[in-house]
Amino acid sequence: MGVLTGRTALVTGAGRGIGRGIAERLARDGARVAVHYGSREETAKETVAAIEEAGGSAFAIRARLGVPGDAETLWREFDRHADGLDILVNNAGIGTSRPFGEIDEEEYGRLFAVNVKAPHFITQLGAGRLRDGGRIVNISSGLARTAAMPQLMAYAMTKGALDVFTRDLAKVLGPRGITVNSVAPGIVDTDVNADWLRASEEAWQGAAAYSALGRVGTPADIGDVVAFLASPDGRWVTGHWLDATGGSLT
Repeated sequence: MGVLTGRTALVTGAGRGIGRGIAERLARDGARVAVHYGSREETAKETVAAIEEAGGSAFAIRARLGVPGDAETLWREFDRHADGLDILVNNAGIGTSRPFGEIDEEEYGRLFAVNVKAPHFITQLGAGRLRDGGRIVNISSGLARTAAMPQLMAYAMTKGALDVFTRDLAKVLGPRGITVNSVAPGIVDTDVNADWLRASEEAWQGAAAYSALGRVGTPADIGDVVAFLASPDGRWVTGHWLDATGGSLT
């Protein structure tokens, strides 16, 4: 029996990358996982299939984030498959942005709509479905607290806002025994980063050099961290920003 057997988890943006790594790990620990996706149905189905082939349980739900009514749509789809929730992982997000001098209002608004507004209202509407003693994990970024990277300013700003949400929400939901934490990845080998990360051996080694451990992170690295916070062992950790950059901020 896994430590999460009998519990239900929802991971947004779980069709690929970090989200898929988190979904697969929670399922391996026994949770039934709702695999959320925005537009790529095939990747969500692949995640569900991988979980089921490994002996786990999962289902896919679709809701485009960053548009009016996105949270309502997500929970309407979720409610078709489950009658309650134990673990919510707000992972979905837009991972890049144009520099300060180039970004326009449309892109800026879209970043905050997906990375900040959506997690807020998904959580607000989900709080009634979340059982006492539950877990919320928000996927932040090392960029929220590391050296300035102006080319990603707006993106980093959204993650800073998400961290404030984490800190204050921990106080709001604490009386119900619900923990709320942020996990901040560094450079992770996903398809979002593939174009520049795998452009050359030099690019790969340069990225690996950021980490004190001398390598590039994997989705499984982040999934394992989230699994700790979601487990009974994480019961006394809340309102915390967890550095999961492999020591890139040291």
